[in-house]
Amino acid sequence: MIVLRKRINDMEMAERNYEPPAEWTEWEKGYYTSYGAHVCEFAGLLQALLLSTRPGLGLGMLGLVVLSVPIAAVTAVCHLIEISQLILSKVQ
Repeated sequence: MIVLRKRINDMEMAERNYEPPAEWTEWEKGYYTSYGAHVCEFAGLLQALLLSTRPGLGLGMLGLVVLSVPIAAVTAVCHLIEISQLILSKVQ
């Protein structure tokens, strides 16, 4: 499915004769043309990795990522609260 979506996107881009905006830098213009290929390649590697592992391991890795983001956010907020309390106590 990923390859099909990539081909459809390539055909639509060719039909529209898309030109990147003039304010983009040269590296952005050069990278934009290969961005879809990089994303497709990464998705293919990820798919191959997950298909070659046991389902429990894949679900465990997914669960680890899903839980780590909110925990990191809560930890960062707690540290910011502590820092702000220290600053406010020294100001008063």
